[in-house]
Amino acid sequence: MIKNDLFLRALQGETVDRPPVWMMRQAGRYLPEFMELKKKYDFFTRCQTPELASEITVQPIRRYGMDAAILFSDILVIPQAMDIEVEMKPNFGPYLPKPVRSQKDVEKVIVPDVEDALGYVMEAIHVTKEKLNNEVPLIGFAGSPWTILCYCVEGQGSKSFDKARGFCFTQPEAAHELLQKITDTTVAYLKAKVRAGVNAVQIFDSWGGMLSPKDYLEFSWPYIQQIVDALKDIAPVIVFGKGCWFALKEMAQSGASAVGVDWTCSAQNARYLTGGNITLQGNFDPARLLSPPAEIRKMVTQMISEFGKDRYIVNLGHGILPNIPVENAKAFIDAVKEYKE
Repeated sequence: MIKNDLFLRALQGETVDRPPVWMMRQAGRYLPEFMELKKKYDFFTRCQTPELASEITVQPIRRYGMDAAILFSDILVIPQAMDIEVEMKPNFGPYLPKPVRSQKDVEKVIVPDVEDALGYVMEAIHVTKEKLNNEVPLIGFAGSPWTILCYCVEGQGSKSFDKARGFCFTQPEAAHELLQKITDTTVAYLKAKVRAGVNAVQIFDSWGGMLSPKDYLEFSWPYIQQIVDALKDIAPVIVFGKGCWFALKEMAQSGASAVGVDWTCSAQNARYLTGGNITLQGNFDPARLLSPPAEIRKMVTQMISEFGKDRYIVNLGHGILPNIPVENAKAFIDAVKEYKE
């Protein structure tokens, strides 16, 4: 039994004394202890070495005592497993030297045996569970198929993903075939993670907001729905789309246990658009963690008051930034732990 099950109770919609708190990307780049490991090991070495991945996962729990840990990994381990080369270039980000841009390219993409291709992730889960010693739940995650397609086609990060969108609009059959292959791989991957011991999973649709509401319902949402359908009976699923306020209704009706909200959508609008009956997660602006700690505390308390303490998980509206002072992250966590109605 998990000693602190506040996060899991909030996902089930139970009444709680205070909402649980964790931060997207909490395992990693803003922590001095992470920077020490970063000096010694390159990015994918850190992802692919179970001992390193587990150590990075538990670092923030040791330091701040969040109510959930999230496994250190990357959404791009999926295309790697699908035989698409992915590099992580310093001061540049992800780089895919052979982007997928034609029907022929799509045909070369494989749906792998995830236990084989991504066994190191499952091993990292086992090692992490030992280190956590049932103190808090562990979250596993994956990128949405659309978000993964964006990188596979664009070949790198982008502000607009024009090539990825162009591929979908000029070669829709090839795009849907690629999206389905990514979906099948992701379903198998998340199921394997649950078998390995994660207590909940989150789907990150980081680039969903690049699509119009109509195109979102063609190229992103149906594939996320497939993942939710496949996972919801074996683990709680959180769906998070950045810039996807227009899809909050679909997300709320999907069978997911919770819906993540970014900082551009108010608590009032999020509750209204989701029908008011589902657990919400978010929506603190990550850049606001640069505010003075006293101000952060006030803003967090106000945020909880606006969302309400029940059916709510305190989190950021996207991943924590690398330049956040550790005392500011602490102020964010402490404000939640000290919350009183």
